[in-house]
Amino acid sequence: ATAEIGEKISIRRFERFNLGEGIEKRVDDFAAEVAAQTQVKAAAPAAEPKEEKKEEKKEEDAPSVKVDAKLVKQLRDSTGCGMMDCKKALQENNGDIAEATAWLRKKGMASADKKASRIAAEGAVVSYIHAGSRIGVLLELNCETDFVARGDRFKELAQDLAMQVAACPEVEYISPSDADQEMVARERDIEMQKEDLLSKPENIREKIVNGRIEKLVNEKALITKDFIKNTDVTVEELVKTATAEIGEKISIRRFERFNLGEGIEKRVDDFAAEVAAQTQVKAAAPAAEPKEEKKEEKKEEDAPSVKVDAKLVKQLRDSTGCGMMDCKKALQENNGDIAEATAWLRKKGMASADKKASRIAAEGAVVSYIHAGSRIGVLLELNCETDFVARGDRFKELAQDLAMQVAACPEVEYISPSDADQEMVARERDIEMQKEDLLSKPENIREKIVNGRIEKLVNEKALITKDFIKNTDVTVEELVK
Repeated sequence: ATAEIGEKISIRRFERFNLGEGIEKRVDDFAAEVAAQTQVKAAAPAAEPKEEKKEEKKEEDAPSVKVDAKLVKQLRDSTGCGMMDCKKALQENNGDIAEATAWLRKKGMASADKKASRIAAEGAVVSYIHAGSRIGVLLELNCETDFVARGDRFKELAQDLAMQVAACPEVEYISPSDADQEMVARERDIEMQKEDLLSKPENIREKIVNGRIEKLVNEKALITKDFIKNTDVTVEELVKTATAEIGEKISIRRFERFNLGEGIEKRVDDFAAEVAAQTQVKAAAPAAEPKEEKKEEKKEEDAPSVKVDAKLVKQLRDSTGCGMMDCKKALQENNGDIAEATAWLRKKGMASADKKASRIAAEGAVVSYIHAGSRIGVLLELNCETDFVARGDRFKELAQDLAMQVAACPEVEYISPSDADQEMVARERDIEMQKEDLLSKPENIREKIVNGRIEKLVNEKALITKDFIKNTDVTVEELVK
């Protein structure tokens, strides 16, 4: 595609939602099921002949360890084994999930590859792509039954919520309770040190800061927003109304929003030249000033003793919206520390807390793919060099094909093998080196075998190494090239 179109094309990022991934359901019913079966098992031995007493005692020894029904369910979901097998495994291993899993695998009962997170839940995965394909949203909305999930009212609600997320760029989480507590604590410290509050009594200052923090946290929450189609109700009220109408609990599970080009830095060299030019002008200016201003001039010029990277200045400008020289001074005052410089600017009342460094334009498109049944959804960003190419049919077709490819490959976790988590790679290497089938082999042979296994594992989780689903004679990497 790159050769055909004549521009560099790159897959920037993707997100895949599998409906109900990681949700545990009906734990209470399952607990009742475990209790019922345990009672039946406990009552049964009374009718057995005395001569089987010894065997019976052996069979009944294990239940002396009380096992939580939730642990049994967790083990069932992660291994695919039967309930009583899982219960026995936990009893044999004092309720330790990891040991119980290993025990089942040794017995040949458990699959090593089945994941606990693949638990069914009802609802739908939906997407919203704004006109121009520069903003895209993927959202999962849950309900209790498949019947409700197929209904028009539920589908309409899901689409409205996805559109709401697209319309609220400041939204980062669903509920105020989902706010990052480290961020809240950091913001509180900054607010407490702001110059406009330092002269106020401690108790008054505390109340003002609490109000500001509450406002900040609520501004970033989805459910506190006014519904875009009816500003008389909030998103939270909208969902509650739908719950009452439909008769089932409805909850927003998660969402992901892509803004085209978010975080991409362009023309850094030009900006560096701009910073250098302005710095030279500033350095040359004091020569013409009168001698009586020398003391003030020296104070002004003390800060530049700390050399500031132009990239850092640009990063601070993008994140705060402040002028270039203000950002340069802030970095000089704080030894090049971005976080400290941001706090310094905010204390001076120069910076906005909400503007993000990542809002930098880039060309391309954000696309989505929702698989039949709305149980799998993908959001993908594909970049190119010009808007002209991004509007072309060939580029749009490629983007849609890649989104479908991600949906068809549940094992894919990243774009390129080089994107693999190095901690995961190191951990897998250690596990492979200790496997029994390799311990008897020479060290150099073992190393080669392990390298091959790790390379295979890393490639299996990469998107570009996969065969293209519409033409298996080429890989995704070759398709993009």
